[in-house]
Amino acid sequence: MKNEEFASARMTGTLHFTMLRTLLCAIFFVLHSSFFILSVHAQYNIDRLITIGRSALYYEDYVLSMQYFNQAIAAKPYLYEPWFLRGVAKYSLDDYAGAEADCTEAIERNPYVVGIYELRGLTRIQQEKFPEAIADYNRALSITPDNRSLWHNRVLCHLQNKDYDIALAELDTMNARWSTYAQAYTIRADVYMQMTDTAQAVQALEKSLEIDPYDGKTWAARSIISLSRREWPEAESQLDHAIHLLPKTGTYYINRALARYNQNNLRGAMADYDAALDLEPNNFLGHYNRGLLRADVGDDNRAITDFDFVLQLEPDNMLALFNRAVLLDRTGDLRGAVRDYTKVIDEYPNFYTAIIYRARCYRRLGQTAKAELDEFKVYRTQLYQQLYGLQPKATKRSQRKRSDLDLEKYDELVVADEQEPEREYKSDYRGRVQNRHADMELLPMFALAFEPQHDEVNKTRHFDARIDELNDQTKERPLYVSNAQASLDTQHATAYFSYIDSLSAVIAAQPTVAQSLPQLLRRAVAYASLQDYEAAINDLTILASQPSYSLAATWMKTVCQARLSQYQSAAGGAETLPKNAGVISALDQAILATPSCAYLYYNRGCLKAQQLDYAAAIDDFTKAIEVEARLPEAYYNRGICRLKANLTADGIADLSKAGEQGLYAAYSIIKKAQKR
Repeated sequence: MKNEEFASARMTGTLHFTMLRTLLCAIFFVLHSSFFILSVHAQYNIDRLITIGRSALYYEDYVLSMQYFNQAIAAKPYLYEPWFLRGVAKYSLDDYAGAEADCTEAIERNPYVVGIYELRGLTRIQQEKFPEAIADYNRALSITPDNRSLWHNRVLCHLQNKDYDIALAELDTMNARWSTYAQAYTIRADVYMQMTDTAQAVQALEKSLEIDPYDGKTWAARSIISLSRREWPEAESQLDHAIHLLPKTGTYYINRALARYNQNNLRGAMADYDAALDLEPNNFLGHYNRGLLRADVGDDNRAITDFDFVLQLEPDNMLALFNRAVLLDRTGDLRGAVRDYTKVIDEYPNFYTAIIYRARCYRRLGQTAKAELDEFKVYRTQLYQQLYGLQPKATKRSQRKRSDLDLEKYDELVVADEQEPEREYKSDYRGRVQNRHADMELLPMFALAFEPQHDEVNKTRHFDARIDELNDQTKERPLYVSNAQASLDTQHATAYFSYIDSLSAVIAAQPTVAQSLPQLLRRAVAYASLQDYEAAINDLTILASQPSYSLAATWMKTVCQARLSQYQSAAGGAETLPKNAGVISALDQAILATPSCAYLYYNRGCLKAQQLDYAAAIDDFTKAIEVEARLPEAYYNRGICRLKANLTADGIADLSKAGEQGLYAAYSIIKKAQKR
C-alpha cells in the first residue's frame, strides 16, 4: 500500500512459515572400534551423515552442514532428503537461487513432500518469482488442503502479484475455514489499501485487533492509515500499543516521533528518535530528522553530528549538506559553512537561499569581493521577479518525501516515499526456534578447542593447569579452553576432516590404547568441532577410564552430550527441555574428583539454567567465581539467571562486574534491564 504522507523506511517482512516438524530421530550408527578407521566417506553411513548435518543446521552452522549433505548426495544422489536439507542451508545463507535448484532436485526424487514445495515457494518469493511461488503452493495444497500456512503464503503471493480479486476470494475461504485467524483480516486490509479502499481496510484491521489485540504489527499497520490521514493523536496511541508489544522495532519509534512532532511534543519526539537509533544506529530517517529537531531546539553541535552521519551514508545529499552548512554557520565554523554552501550552489546554481547565506559568511570572513558577487546575483534575481511579477512560492513547514529533492524544503522532516505493513510469510526455516523470543541468552559452556578464544574478553587467556600439563606431554596440537562456538567455513571443515584422517592413521598403528591417548583426545575435539558428537563421545568414553585424561575426557564428553541433547530436544519439539540429568550427574562426579576446576561448575550452571533451575544455576556460577574470580562469563551468566529470577539489582551488579572485566556485551543487557 502506498502512502505519501508519513514516515519510516519501507518495512520488509521477515520470512516465517511453518516447517514440517518431522526432524527424524535417526538411530545413530555405533562405530565398531576407534582403532579401525577407513576414509571419512566410508566411515559414515548415509543416515549418520544426514543426522549430523541436521545437527549442524540446528546450531546454524550452515556451511558445515552443507559439507555433510554434499557427502550424502555424492554417495546416494537418488535420495531427496540431502538435496532438500542442503536447500535449507543455502536458504539460510541467502543463496535463494541455489536453494531453489536443490529443492527442484529434491522434488524430482520425491514429489509428495509438502515441505519441499514450501521452501521452494519461499526461495521464489525472495527472487520475486510470485507466479512460480503460487504454483508451488498450489501443488502443496493439493497434498495438504487444510494447511493454513500455505493458504497464508499463497494469498500474500497473489497480493504481491496484484491479483487482488483472487486474493480477496481466497481470504473469504480462509475466513470461512478459520474464523478466528486474525492475520487473514490484516492481509485483507493490505489488499484493500492496495486498491485504495481505506474505509474497508480500517474495518478489516479493527476486526483483526478485535480477535487478537496483542499483535503489534497489526497496531502498526493501523497507525499507517492514521498517519496518512494526519490523525496524529490516534496514530500515537496505536504506535504506543505496537511499541509495547514489539519494543525492538526502530521504525515504530520513528513513526511515533512524527506523530508527536506534529502535536508539538518535541521532547517525546526526541526520545523516540534516540530510541530508534539505539536499535538501528544506521537509520537514515532517524539521524536526519533528529538533526533537524536538535537544530530546532538549539542543540547545534549534536545536530551537526547527525548530519555528518547522514552525509557518510549519502555523500551527495544536498539537503543534508545545506542543513549542515547552516549549523556550521551558526556555530562559527564559517569556512566549513562556505565549503558546504559552495557544494550546494555548484549543484543548484539558482538556490538563492544558499547564495545569501554564503554572502553573509564571506562578509564575516572579510572577503568582501566574494560577498558582493553573491549579493549581486540575488539582487538581480529579485529585480527580475519584481519586473515580471514573479514571487517565490510560500512553503509550509511540514514533511517531505525522501525522494523530494526540492531544496526549499531543506528544513522539513523527511518521511519514506512509501510505507507498507509488514507482510509476514510463515516460516520456521531461519534461525533456532528456541531462541527466537529470547531477550537474554546465556553464554555457552566451556570446552576444549584447537584455537584460543579471540573475542572481547582478550586481556587474559582462559587457562587450566591440567590441560596445559596434557599439552606439555605431547607434540600434538595444543588444546585451549574456550566457550566460542564459531561456524566453520569450507576450508576449515576440510582441514578438520583431513586432520581426523591423519589422527586415525596414527591411532590404528599404535599397539596399545595407552600410546594413542593424545591422538584420541584431539580426534574427539576435532569431531566435536565438526559437530559429530556421537563419534566424539565414543573416543572420550575410552579416555575417561585413563586417570591422566579423566578430567579432560569427562569435561569434553559432558559438553558433547549436552549439545547432542539440546539438538535432540529441539528435534522433538521447540518446548521440550534438554534432558541433562545424566550429564549433570557426570559433572557432579567430576567436580567431586576435581573441585578446583571453575569451568566444571560453570558448565553445570549452564545446564541447570537450561532446565530453568535458576537458583541451582546461580549457586554453581557463584562457586565458579569463588574458584576463579576473573571469570566474566560466570558473572554474566549469573547476572542473566538473576534477572530471569526477578533479582534485578543483583543481576545488574553481576553484569556490571562482567562488563568491568571486559565482557562489554553486558552493558546492553544492563540498559534493557534498567528500562524494564
